[in-house]
This record gives sequence, C-alpha cells and structure tokens, in this order.
Amino acid sequence: MELEYYLQDCDLKLPNKEQLSQWIEETIENEDREAGILSVIFCSDDYLLEINKKYLNHDYYTDIITFDYVDTELIGSPISGDLFISIDTVGRNAFEYKVQFKTELHRVIIHGILHLLGYKDKSSSESLEMRSKEDFYLERLNHIPKGIQPLEKE
Repeated sequence: MELEYYLQDCDLKLPNKEQLSQWIEETIENEDREAGILSVIFCSDDYLLEINKKYLNHDYYTDIITFDYVDTELIGSPISGDLFISIDTVGRNAFEYKVQFKTELHRVIIHGILHLLGYKDKSSSESLEMRSKEDFYLERLNHIPKGIQPLEKE
C-alpha cells in the first residue's frame, strides 16, 4: 500500500500516521481487497468547496469528497483514490454530534475508504450498511496497539 497524507489550507497535527495507515490497510484487507495508491488530503472548507464546485458541480460544503481511480467492478483490482477531508466541517460535526474531533475524523476517513471499497450511501438501506461498517471499523481502530498517540487537531 502506498498511502500519503497532505495538508492543504489547514493546520492539523497527525502524530499517529503509522496507526492510522495500519488501520486503513487492515480495513481494506478485511474487505478482501488490496490497497493501491491512496492519498488523504486534509483541507479547509473553502478548499473543499472549490473542489466540489469544479469537479462535481455542487455548491455546498461537505466533510469529504472521495475520488475513486479504479473501477470497483474489476474483481481483485487494488483500490486507489484520493480522500479530501474538510477539517472545518469535521470539527463542526464533532461538536454537533457531541463526539471528540478525532472520533469524527476517523469516521470520515473510514467512510471515504468504504466508498473506495464500493459501498454506497444514497438510499436509506445503503446508509444503514455504511454506518454499520463505520462503527465496526472504528471499534477495530480501538484495538490497534496504543504505542502511537491518537490523532489530534492543533
């Protein structure tokens, strides 16, 4: 797996990249897939809004946009893509849902990975399955060795 983390127009401290990467890779393997090239780009609301307008013709804020670079119908192909995550929206959502910032950030990250794995969330049944998978993988993250510090916002 080739996984890179980037910051674009934001500040975020990522002290646990190794744990986060391990969790992402284990999630992909647990779904019987192989990881290819993945990028996680943490950015501001404004940066993600511009991407939303330019590439998806949507004029609204969101927490994540996932670009999948592999046809998920190709059996056995490694997943590859970019996850653009607005830390501004993640922060607001964490406050609204009364969860820690890192918990909401992890949920959004795994949500994007699940999209790359082929999961959808357009219908209510798809959304329920997606939420169930998010919960399952968030619980698995809690069982990764704790030698690495949790993800924190600066």
